[in-house]
Amino acid sequence: MNQPSLYPLRFDPIYQYRLWGGRRLASLLAAPLPNEGPIGEAWVLSDRQDHPSRVANGPLTGRTICQLMSDYPDQLMGELAHRFPRFPLLLKFLDVHQMLSVQVHPSDDRADLLPPGETGKTEAWVVLSSGPEGRIYDGLQPGTTAADLRASLSDGTLSDRLVRISPKAGEAVFTPAGTVHSLGGDIVVFEIQENSDVTFRLSDWDHIDPRTGQPRPLQVEQAMASICFGKNNAGLVAPVVEASKPICRELLFNDRHFVLHRLRGQSPFFVGALDAPRVLVCVHGDGHLECAAETYAVAKGEVWLLPAAIGICSFQPTGPAILFEIAIPKRGQAQ
Repeated sequence: MNQPSLYPLRFDPIYQYRLWGGRRLASLLAAPLPNEGPIGEAWVLSDRQDHPSRVANGPLTGRTICQLMSDYPDQLMGELAHRFPRFPLLLKFLDVHQMLSVQVHPSDDRADLLPPGETGKTEAWVVLSSGPEGRIYDGLQPGTTAADLRASLSDGTLSDRLVRISPKAGEAVFTPAGTVHSLGGDIVVFEIQENSDVTFRLSDWDHIDPRTGQPRPLQVEQAMASICFGKNNAGLVAPVVEASKPICRELLFNDRHFVLHRLRGQSPFFVGALDAPRVLVCVHGDGHLECAAETYAVAKGEVWLLPAAIGICSFQPTGPAILFEIAIPKRGQAQ
């Protein structure tokens, strides 16, 4: 049976209850929030068995990203086809009203800490907004040892052992696997990460989950085993301006797992690539994506996957707009 050809694919968000969340994603995403409760995360591109993203436009509406990876490997992934058993990135918007737990994600080489089929979890954030009490903890203070960290867990001084950032809208923060981190205080961020859901909590700021009336469990020993003590490249990232015309093109993250550019302006510009997929995330403004003589309306908060087979497209902003364009590097190399 003939299958529909691939085209630019839009996915609806999958909202997630989190006790530390809020309701501000309603102003960022078009899809309405659930009626009540704090919503901490919107998974906007997820190839997870428990929460699969589904196509929301065109003849492939309702298909999961997993089905597309199986049915269209070459057309979807191009030169990256057959390298990944599932789409390798998980993309989210986070509304962090209260503080996220102090946590650690293991790295890819810690198979002893990873469930079967899981990878490590390097991640990064772009701050979209931050309240006056907003803060990010990303990494340990220089010289902190495992013994120091355990002592701080016992005497309540854990935050003193962490590197604190007072975030501003537009700033970018990189958190490689093995980094102790947390954030909160009315912050909204876009998150890009390896496709993993493995988290070990060191501390949870004495939060009580109103749904259960109980604190959430900690995994102190697994967290301690995951931490990369010593210097790493966590923290604020300085954008690299690669072009200023026709729009400003900035490189924010250039990691072996993902590459993210921020595109800002109101003139038409090209997106996509030959023989490789790209993901577009519209975080400000709106416009139209023009591809193969077809036009697709792109709204604020939407996520679009450009399959490798469609190549280069044009984006036409209707006014000032900000898009993230995300690439998957070749094996082990950023580009």
